[in-house]
Amino acid sequence: MTITNWAGNVAFTASSLLRPSSLDQLRAVIAGQPKVRALGTGHSFSTVADSPGALVTLDDMPHGIEIDSARATVRVGAGVRYAELAAYLDDHGFALANLASLPHITIAGAVATGTHGSGNRNGSLATAVTGMEMVTADGDLVAVRDDEVRAVTVGLGAFGVVTSLTLRLVPSFTVRQWVYDGLPRAELAANFDAIFGGAYSVSAFTTWRDPATFDMLWVKHRADDGWLAGETWHGARLAGTPRHPVPGMPTEYTTTQGGVAGPWHQRLPHFRAEFTPSAGDEIQSEYLLPRDTAVDALAALDDLAPRIAELLLVSEIRTIAGDDLWLSPAYGRDTVGFHFTWRKDQAAVTELLPEIEERLAPFRPRPHWGKLFTLPWARVRDAYPRLPDFTRLVGEYDSAGKFRNEFLTAILEA
Repeated sequence: MTITNWAGNVAFTASSLLRPSSLDQLRAVIAGQPKVRALGTGHSFSTVADSPGALVTLDDMPHGIEIDSARATVRVGAGVRYAELAAYLDDHGFALANLASLPHITIAGAVATGTHGSGNRNGSLATAVTGMEMVTADGDLVAVRDDEVRAVTVGLGAFGVVTSLTLRLVPSFTVRQWVYDGLPRAELAANFDAIFGGAYSVSAFTTWRDPATFDMLWVKHRADDGWLAGETWHGARLAGTPRHPVPGMPTEYTTTQGGVAGPWHQRLPHFRAEFTPSAGDEIQSEYLLPRDTAVDALAALDDLAPRIAELLLVSEIRTIAGDDLWLSPAYGRDTVGFHFTWRKDQAAVTELLPEIEERLAPFRPRPHWGKLFTLPWARVRDAYPRLPDFTRLVGEYDSAGKFRNEFLTAILEA
């Protein structure tokens, strides 16, 4: 049996995919396997989720959701997807502070890889985690609390198989979303902070075909901030009809635009929960950089623009608040993400990535753990000052390396 990720660019080496339907079954599976790792929705484009032994999915496990209104937290099964959780929370008057572009991904998988949404003051999805439970190598169920949360949350599956997470909540809120066309590149360079700090969440999209212009600017405002769209904003023109981030793709897949107010979970993602935004016919890369280097880093890629454009579907620029999670790509610094959605030509993309990475090297890039990259592992390790502490703690949790794969070994062993 061949198991692949969503995009089909990764064929896992795992020999089996196990489907426990209860916590006791999961504990027995973990205890009985020499090598095992958890698989979420398979939206990673790297080999981070692979296993040299078995993969285990939590799809058949109970998908419990328990809100603690007094503490403004929710305890949720690790295999629950954000779309399911978000609708439940909104029905009960609560929200998460942030969501990623896709609401289709599992909570545990998104958190473990440092996946993020957008907004200068919004942390990655992992920053909502206040605690978790997981099954460790011997089949024990353990709770992760307090200081260890900072180490284990963006854990890359190294510590065990997460069974539940506790997330911090905020009161439910309403969002309006507008799209603007044709953001002048000079305006982006001159007013980057004002643009990306000008709304709750902002995304700039480019195909790299026009060096003077970004194609689109997606602006998401809380409805209670009173902001109303003008015909132009920072030189970009208000779109008169719905847009899809990828030119030519069906706009019915996207969340409602045009300033129509709607629940947070139906506006913060770019894509509707009831639609699959594509058939996986793409591969993705993303590099996370210090936010204050964004303009210079973009300029450093200008000479590669024709080659990027040839392979690209679309590129998205977003900002993320810094955090204190040890292996988070936003650790210790306010961050900007340069995201690339590529045509499915992995050989050509893999040939181009080292040149992109070399141009970005002066800006200390950290790759998204779940995306495709070719950075030397030594440079990846050097980007994380708490990696020695992370490695030590992994050894305490999994001394025999049951949850190790080649990806993790490359990170943990200098």
